[in-house]
Amino acid sequence: MSQNARSEAESTQFEADPALLTADPQGAALGPALLHYWNILKRRRFVIAGVVVGAIMMGLVATLLMPKQYTAISRIEIDREKREISTGDGLESSDASRDLEFYQTQYSLLESRSLAMRVSKKLKLAANERFFDTHGAAPEDGNDFATANIALSAADRAEREKQVVELLLDHLSIRPLRGSALIDVAYRSTSPEISASIANAWVEEYIQSNLDRRYSSASSAREFLEERLQTLRVRLEESERNIVNYAANNDIITVVGSSDGTVEGERTLLASNLEALNQALVGAIAERVRAESRAKEASSSLSAELLANTSIGTLRQRRAELSAEVERLKTQFEEGYPALEASQQQLRELDRSIAQEEARVRNIRSSARADEYREALRRENDLRQRVTDLKLELESQRRAGIQYNIYRRDVDTSRELYNGLLQRFKEIGAAGVGLNNISIVDRAEVPDEPSSPNLPINMALALLAGLILSGGLVFALEQIDEGLESPRDVANLLGQTLLGGVPRVADFTLADLQDPKSELSEAYTTIWSNLAFSSPRGLPRSLVFTSTKPNEGKTISSTALALIIARAGKRVLLVDGDLRSPSVHLFVGTSNERGYANYLAGDDDWRGLVQDSSFKNLSVISTGPKPPNPAELLSSDRTKQLIDSLSSEYDLVIIDAPPVLGLADAPLLAREVEGCVFVSEVAGAPAREINASINRLHAVQVNVLGVVLTKIDEQAHGYGYGYGYGYGNSGDQDL
Repeated sequence: MSQNARSEAESTQFEADPALLTADPQGAALGPALLHYWNILKRRRFVIAGVVVGAIMMGLVATLLMPKQYTAISRIEIDREKREISTGDGLESSDASRDLEFYQTQYSLLESRSLAMRVSKKLKLAANERFFDTHGAAPEDGNDFATANIALSAADRAEREKQVVELLLDHLSIRPLRGSALIDVAYRSTSPEISASIANAWVEEYIQSNLDRRYSSASSAREFLEERLQTLRVRLEESERNIVNYAANNDIITVVGSSDGTVEGERTLLASNLEALNQALVGAIAERVRAESRAKEASSSLSAELLANTSIGTLRQRRAELSAEVERLKTQFEEGYPALEASQQQLRELDRSIAQEEARVRNIRSSARADEYREALRRENDLRQRVTDLKLELESQRRAGIQYNIYRRDVDTSRELYNGLLQRFKEIGAAGVGLNNISIVDRAEVPDEPSSPNLPINMALALLAGLILSGGLVFALEQIDEGLESPRDVANLLGQTLLGGVPRVADFTLADLQDPKSELSEAYTTIWSNLAFSSPRGLPRSLVFTSTKPNEGKTISSTALALIIARAGKRVLLVDGDLRSPSVHLFVGTSNERGYANYLAGDDDWRGLVQDSSFKNLSVISTGPKPPNPAELLSSDRTKQLIDSLSSEYDLVIIDAPPVLGLADAPLLAREVEGCVFVSEVAGAPAREINASINRLHAVQVNVLGVVLTKIDEQAHGYGYGYGYGYGNSGDQDL
């Protein structure tokens, strides 16, 4: 809520209650927004209905005039093969995982002109009069089939074949079945027999063309591979002879290391021996490391062995008994006692014996570990020397076998090339014996029912088109909306109840209402009557008058209605709730020193704010001094308290509120009363702004009773007031 407003110019908009009101109509709740669109649909229902009915009628007529089309469908299966195609430049392999590219290629081949030409020639369609008739075409060469016995020139026949191909492709459709290798080939025409015949011929020629392509590719590849195989065979034999002769001349003995016996797995005997010795050396090194570790650990593991020695155990047991005896004697005798000294001497002798026995065991254990380590080290050094000697021999053999390796690589390369070409030659030979990866699943049958025109689908499309066109037309009409033009627009454009219409008059004064038979009196009396029937309880005890923008007649309407009802004997209180631009006091001739704003600011003596007017039974509370923060004052509970107090004292309380758009005041006031009267002038605010204002009131649960239409020109709208009054000029206040 704004805290800086200090003048009327600075307080044109407040957010008194963000949950209830926003200055932007687009921030209204979803419910009122939907209601707004529903009202648009209701008032434009005749436009929508007319466009939709017209579209449906056009769709129906077009459907009835369309010729019947029959669609025949043949279903085939295309198996994805992993193939390698040989060309004159070598081998070209295609990845079996590229299914998308493969099937897209097949779809294009099914729709190719070459396949259409094959079908045309097979069925002789260029000379088939019925074919052209069923497609609604005539030969482009100008020769009809009545003179078909006359031989056609090559140019004319080529032109007809071209025309047939175009017709075939225009009426063909390829329909892959999602998630499968099945494809439907559909052909449509006005003849069910021709449709089935062409659909079957199409898949048959497609299969045959696929076989032709495979055979042609295999034939050229076989010729090339035969020549290459012969050359590679001679080369392989020569390479094998060279390597065998060289190995024999240089004492190079090899062993086969692979299961297939190729030279790729061959190794020399020296290399095999070196590998065995190297493995033995690794084992010797490991054994020497373990022996060394055991020798180092001999001292740490000796304690357990000493404990397990029976001699040392006996001596230690004797020492423990003698030590206990010495301790006993010490408790009984002093030092120097003969028996004590003798026992202590025996204890020292036992300690020396234990130490000597432990030293003997330790020497025996250390000597055994050292001998084990020396033996492991000797074996390691022996194997290391043998490996070193064998490496020298192998290096010498390798220097002598450089040419042998050259021969060996030549043999490997020649054998790989030869085996690869031989395998490809076998595959191509199998590809040329008539195998095919395409098969017919279902042949096309002569259709019994036409596939088009489809009346339900065409009607649905016509309905959809009508709805789209009507929506666009309604949108265009809404954009050029200039406001209400007649009383009937209140229901058609706003979806609201018309409470009454007020004619346009000039130089309005309250004296014009003194005559009960004047058109103004009759107009507001009608409004009073309609308000009395607006709710089951009759006329509400409290009302708010508001409008979309200033100068639409809300102040005059609220004042006039208050005067009409007061004249009928009812006690009526008129409250000027427009804290920003008060005007009620100017009409009824009361003071504006104190009023509604004082009560909102904290003055609880509302009776002291009530002023008597010059009209019987009509009292007035003016606004009083203009506050700097009207929205803040109106958002408090004091308005509700004041209305409750006034309703208990008066038969009717009428509040003249500010306009709705751009301000939060009117919704804050309207939510506290029993009903709201919305005032709108003819050719004033656009209907979309009026709807936005009413939607803002609905957003805060305001009970909008209806609309009062003001400034009606009876000559222009034929509303029925024949007095020729003028109403409204540039000097009007907030009316």
